[in-house]
Amino acid sequence: MMPDPHRGVIIPSYNSGPLLESTVRAVLETWRPVVVVVDGSTDGSEQRIRDLAARQKDLWVISHPVNRGKGAAVLTGLEFAQSEGWTHAAVFDADGQHETSDLPGFMAASRLHPQAMILGRPVFGPDAPTVRVVGRRAGNWFANLETWWGGIDDSLFGLRVYPVGPALETLRAIRGGRRFDFDTQLAVRLYWRGVPPMNLPTRVHYHAANLGGISHFDYLRDNLLLARAHAGLLLQSFLLAPRLARYRRRRPLVAP
Repeated sequence: MMPDPHRGVIIPSYNSGPLLESTVRAVLETWRPVVVVVDGSTDGSEQRIRDLAARQKDLWVISHPVNRGKGAAVLTGLEFAQSEGWTHAAVFDADGQHETSDLPGFMAASRLHPQAMILGRPVFGPDAPTVRVVGRRAGNWFANLETWWGGIDDSLFGLRVYPVGPALETLRAIRGGRRFDFDTQLAVRLYWRGVPPMNLPTRVHYHAANLGGISHFDYLRDNLLLARAHAGLLLQSFLLAPRLARYRRRRPLVAP
């Protein structure tokens, strides 16, 4: 694995516990550079990562004094990425759900199609909660409606590679997209800006609580947030009909 000064990894984290350090170590063995954005954590995980950063090259840690949400953490990471000259950034969740071995393939796809967003298409195993697998189908259906079935296979998955400039401009232009609606808002709005999607299959793991697995998803709060986000996106999509019709004529990007 050779460091790539133009493509790095952003790991947003909020109270990820010991999984944060193990995730960061695994990512560093696969890809560099890496920036961890600690989003107001209170579980002591930040200090362990700062200790690791003091001994590791190409690892940075940025912290928010209070929890501001995943989208806000990724926005901070994207601002850092731009300041470091990164052109593309992979967002990689801190909770051990993703496989670090997928990172080189995602980065290779972004080199081949630098104008695109590389989106993970989750391959669920038997450890995936049924309510999560079934529930995301509704969100994916609405995301496809809002893009006229433009090729976003999964609107919620956390492993993605974004072109830094367009992603920053998109997030800065809206007030939402700072919490659980982040992944959906950014994917749909980037598509509206002309950024084509490419989907790569990747396995996802749900760790049991006794193995450190933790979820901050609140079924009522976050589903209401997603419903509100989709309502706004759907209304705006009507105004973009000519643009969406033009995008539908583009040839889909094929994974390498």
